[in-house]
Amino acid sequence: MQYDTIIWDLDGTLMDTLKDLWLSTNHALCTFGMPERSYDEVRQFVGNGVRKLIERAVPDGENNPQFEAVFAEFKRYYMLHCKDNTGLYPGIADTLRKLKARGKRMAIVSNKLQAGVTELHREWFADTIEVAIGEREGMKRKPAPDMVEQALRELGTDKDGAVYIGDSDVDLMTARNSGLPCISVLWGFRDRDFLTEHGATCFAETPDEILTNV
Repeated sequence: MQYDTIIWDLDGTLMDTLKDLWLSTNHALCTFGMPERSYDEVRQFVGNGVRKLIERAVPDGENNPQFEAVFAEFKRYYMLHCKDNTGLYPGIADTLRKLKARGKRMAIVSNKLQAGVTELHREWFADTIEVAIGEREGMKRKPAPDMVEQALRELGTDKDGAVYIGDSDVDLMTARNSGLPCISVLWGFRDRDFLTEHGATCFAETPDEILTNV
């Protein structure tokens, strides 16, 4: 099927952001004398927003009396360092240019804080993706459909002819809750077996395969 509108996840789909999230998480933990988390642990913790990431990383989560201070330090540090080791996955820039040339309307929806999404969009996607929605007050995070619905409103389109592209179980649930088909990418933070267990049926192994699927 040919789609007119593409809703993209950000982390693990368009951009490899994991190293900066991992370093920022461990900076915040170490600041308060807490044990560091491994790269693979942080890989498993991401997907539900940065508050959930820190909740999973901090011993006893939100029940820890220092949780809010750790979370605040993470946000402060990450905003300063969110681009240190972050970049597009190979082939993404070319794929986005080709999709735009075909007239596709595109948006990003991410559980990353809006300020971070805005900054990354400005630097990497301003010429190809029109709308970038991040975590903000008054809007439910993915997998609720609210961010997708807001993106469609800002694009001036609806879900007919739209497809969601992501790399995680959260993305699969978001697409399902939004009434959209989902393409699961295999270069991100989750592997094929994990995604299949969570209901994925359509996959892209490389960004080039997106061009044949949309």
